[in-house]
Amino acid sequence: MTVFRTASRRHLLVESADLAASMQLNHALEAAALPGVVELVPAARTVLIRFDPARTSAPALEEAITGLDVTDSATGSGRTVTIDVRYDGEDLAEVAALLGVSPAEVVARHQRARWEVAFSGFAPGFGYLAGDDPLFDVPRRSSPRTRVPVGAVGLAGEFTGVYPRASPGGWQLIGHTDAILWDLDRQPPALFVPGTIVTFVDAGRASARAAEAPASAESSTADSSASHSLTVIEPGLQLLIEDLGRPGFASMGVSSAGAADRSALAEANRLVGNAESAAVLESFGGVVSLRVTGDGVAAVTGAGGPITVTAADGTVFRHRLGEAFSLVDGDLLELGPTETGARRYLAVRGGIIADTALGSASADTLAHLGPAALTAGDTIDLAAPSAAPHLVDPGLRLGADRVLPAPGDLVELTVTLGPRDDWFTPAGIDTLLTQEWTVTHESDRVGLRLAGEVPLERARTGELPSEGAVTGALQVPPNGQPVLFGPDHPLTGGYPIIASVDDTDLAAQLPPGVRIRFRSPAAADSASPDPSDES
Repeated sequence: MTVFRTASRRHLLVESADLAASMQLNHALEAAALPGVVELVPAARTVLIRFDPARTSAPALEEAITGLDVTDSATGSGRTVTIDVRYDGEDLAEVAALLGVSPAEVVARHQRARWEVAFSGFAPGFGYLAGDDPLFDVPRRSSPRTRVPVGAVGLAGEFTGVYPRASPGGWQLIGHTDAILWDLDRQPPALFVPGTIVTFVDAGRASARAAEAPASAESSTADSSASHSLTVIEPGLQLLIEDLGRPGFASMGVSSAGAADRSALAEANRLVGNAESAAVLESFGGVVSLRVTGDGVAAVTGAGGPITVTAADGTVFRHRLGEAFSLVDGDLLELGPTETGARRYLAVRGGIIADTALGSASADTLAHLGPAALTAGDTIDLAAPSAAPHLVDPGLRLGADRVLPAPGDLVELTVTLGPRDDWFTPAGIDTLLTQEWTVTHESDRVGLRLAGEVPLERARTGELPSEGAVTGALQVPPNGQPVLFGPDHPLTGGYPIIASVDDTDLAAQLPPGVRIRFRSPAAADSASPDPSDES
């Protein structure tokens, strides 16, 4: 039985009866290539569909999916991988006891089973492998480890998986491998993509093999230009390079990421004549100071605060938010403390030169993709101003009438309920929509932790099988205090999502201390979907 659930104004969650049905549905959707479907995020029982509302709608997709014949959908991508494992995991004996067999039988049956990558998530390159041996149904550890080493082979529920990098985790560890699960110099970077058939062999008897395409290095976006650059004097709390992100790689466990406030990034680039997708600097908190090498044109959008340029002779120039201004070799550009909003975007004519990962220069702070956070002394190479594709309009001003909140202000955000609002009682839904919530200091690009006097009351307990999540989702952990997902959110998760915020750009500009009241869907207007809503 297929159930359709609203996940946002441009996301539809399709729930199947079990993992096998979900995998068949995902294969059928890939083969059908329905018009308007942008990306698929398969998971344990669901497929999350991101669609373009200018080309299709949720009702149209539901009708098309209902008519799909998934019974003959082929499983497996035709790609096979063999992984060499040393079965020395510290949980092997405990797993054997839980399953009522010997450790030797666990190893033997793990190797005999046919494993298929059902979906990706948790981290880039991490695949959830479903097997054909019913023996493997293993509970997670009651207390997760704070650090699982790279290459660890584990079991959890009906799945096996290999950790592509060191990270916390609660899977039962039965061995380890030297296979490289994630490599940006390989095509594709992920060794495990949905549909891949995986065989595990004992490292003592065979060498690791993988049927994969030849490696190919991804080139930098451009050659650096020593004559135009910015040198970081003070980075503030967080200074990142961001563009519009890397959509289209959900099958490898990679979320879109990109600028938290997409409209502010596009406005900054328009002001200086860049393509709207060009990389810019995103700053969060504190004072940012940059030394300028070479002449140029810059603009700052997003959060409000002082913008000053100090020339080499000590002359100070003050500039307004949302307008282009000139830079001269030797200038010191300073962005003072934010007064309203949370994030500012600095674009420089010609654009930032940075190495790319999967076609994007964006820093993904959760997945550790893209450039690292900038620190004092770092140099940011810039393309020559002549590289910009458009002229600068000196009279153009963008975002001047945008009102962003300061700590303590009350903000109303419209939400779309779903996909798991049925996991909460009517009282819980009422609490979400009537109570004030405060953005806490435990907030970053992964998500804003919210605090309310009354926690959201659940109708059901426990966790869901992992399923796709969107930017703007309000995920609710067991404590009943929601987390508002930002651009670097996990691709999949097991806590229920009660609703999603429609205006993700505004959500990105909420500093700690802002109070939020969520608007009832019935009060929402019928405006077309916000183009900033990307996952």
